[in-house]
Amino acid sequence: MTFDLEYNSKRSKLIIPEYGRHIQKLVNHCIALEDKEERNTMAKAIIDVMGNLQPHLRDVPDFKHKLWDQLHIMADFQLDVDSPYETPSKEELQESPERLPYPKSASKYRFYGTNIQTMIDVALTWEEGDMKEALVFTIANHMKKCYLNWNKDTVEDSVIFDHLYELSEGKIDIRGIDEDLTDSKSLLRKRSGQGQHKSKGKTNTKYRKK
Repeated sequence: MTFDLEYNSKRSKLIIPEYGRHIQKLVNHCIALEDKEERNTMAKAIIDVMGNLQPHLRDVPDFKHKLWDQLHIMADFQLDVDSPYETPSKEELQESPERLPYPKSASKYRFYGTNIQTMIDVALTWEEGDMKEALVFTIANHMKKCYLNWNKDTVEDSVIFDHLYELSEGKIDIRGIDEDLTDSKSLLRKRSGQGQHKSKGKTNTKYRKK
């Protein structure tokens, strides 16, 4: 008795390797069936096997829909069966997704964090008055603190005002106002004080363990 060995180098490339070569052969055989009813029956059987091979997909919304899409992909969109879902086109599945826009704060001033843009957007919804002015200066002081935490020893208030103007798309402009933000030394002192507080806490913890 002789066996014909099938070398990997001679095998066709698997379209979805996760399902293995045997499933791909079943799909190819299903395509070759002349009777449509037979193709329908075999396609449903293949779907059941695919579902058992990928149990983690059961938690995915439209689980069965995903399996049918994968079946058509493995068939190179040549399988003529009565699918319970609309048959996807090759162009549709190969279409590149739209690029997601980066958050405004992430492009140039990452040291401010992502929340600062949310704070600015909230401030823009407030009516003009003392409350909004207080919020704007709170935001500016927070920006200055973030800037100093970015391994900087000092920063001019004008730099923070320029950045706030840019991040608000010109809708918050305090560049010419005659009022200063919290001085850098105070903010740096608060930062170092917080670090010492954490350090003392760790020391006391070690002491108590002893």
